[in-house]
Amino acid sequence: MDERVKAPPDISSRKVRASPGKHQTRAHAVCSSSGSHMWINCPPSARLQEKFPNEMSVYAEAGTFVHELCEYKLKKAHKKRVKRPQSEEYDDEAAERNSDLYCEIVTEAEEAMKAEHGEVVMLIEEKLDFSAYVPDGFGSGDCVLCSPGEIHVFDYKNGHLFVDADHNSQMMLYALAAVTAYDFIFDFQTVSMNIVQPNVDNISTYMVSKKELLEWGEWLKPIAKMAYEGKGEQNPGDWCKFCRAKAVCEARKKEALSLAREEFLDLDAGEAALSEEETDATASYDPDTETAVFKQPMLVPQEEIERILPLLNRIEDWIQSVFAYVSNEAIQHGVKWKGYKIVEGRSRRQFTDTKAVVNAATEAGYTDIYKKELISLTEFEKLMGKKAFQSVLGEFVVKPPGKLTLVTESDPRDAVDTKSGIDEFDVPDESKTEYSDDGELPFN
Repeated sequence: MDERVKAPPDISSRKVRASPGKHQTRAHAVCSSSGSHMWINCPPSARLQEKFPNEMSVYAEAGTFVHELCEYKLKKAHKKRVKRPQSEEYDDEAAERNSDLYCEIVTEAEEAMKAEHGEVVMLIEEKLDFSAYVPDGFGSGDCVLCSPGEIHVFDYKNGHLFVDADHNSQMMLYALAAVTAYDFIFDFQTVSMNIVQPNVDNISTYMVSKKELLEWGEWLKPIAKMAYEGKGEQNPGDWCKFCRAKAVCEARKKEALSLAREEFLDLDAGEAALSEEETDATASYDPDTETAVFKQPMLVPQEEIERILPLLNRIEDWIQSVFAYVSNEAIQHGVKWKGYKIVEGRSRRQFTDTKAVVNAATEAGYTDIYKKELISLTEFEKLMGKKAFQSVLGEFVVKPPGKLTLVTESDPRDAVDTKSGIDEFDVPDESKTEYSDDGELPFN
């Protein structure tokens, strides 16, 4: 047996195996499976991102809950004692429907494998070790079905960005890990990778032979080694979208500025060439001998706009990421950027105690204060007049600080001192780190 393979005890006697632990508390690999599309194309990105916090978005939190719901339902269907996950915010009809669909698809595949092979081992939320191909590489598979000669790897995606299973590096790494661990028992011949993404009606499957998968793993080894060591060339591309280092990446900056320079120089050159020719817009006109005609203004043709639109998206994404980065550094960490300052955004007045407002207004003889809900502060002021409003309800009005915004020094608003309110010892919450959910990197 290959020394890399560690056989789990008595796996052949178990029909369902489930790993303990919550999705939120998983460790995170340097060369993660979910980030593989990024570090395969740009090896240094794996280490560059370590300098930046990996914060979980509300979309990832919703995806994490549905993953836990899927895990619960699969275990329950196999008579396992398990507690249903709870979430006031994310436990809704969509989560119920999506997890039901996922479990239905996995169960159908399990039944088909049983009918053909007579034996199926189901691994739910199994830790998958692909360190034989990627240094310290591991991840968590939503569900793996093993039968003699055949293996199916399933991954639930909760996002709305379409994810294709075809040559999906995250799925191929999961498959490599599962084959490495269990091939000596089942002697797999075919490997099926399946993505279930209900929010975009996507059920995607990619099937390869074990030989093809292992060849891909060997191809990946030197790239993964470079990525783990932080070596190789930075290579900007579509995979930059979810890179935490994208705002300060030198290669991405050069690409964006180069695209802008080249494309707009091309446009300028095109206009210059047109100006050398006599057109309706540039031809000389003699009012005594010629009939006046409408002159077409010099506009960028639709075809040219269509050509540069994709590049504009890349440039815009870079600009937005840079500004988001500098704004966060200024607001959250007190970093000073020359020529900019932090100010309070516009805020609206609000009542501190709605019930007290109702009582005070009613006692003052004002009864027409309801629509389907309490009328707004501005409507109260219009109803009572400013003087009466201040007398009756003024004590219940508060104007909270506006949202902090980074603006140019020429802005007339007073600068806000953010440094005094910053906790210099604030440590990012490790429990909010994204892991193998589609909330991390939707393209994988």
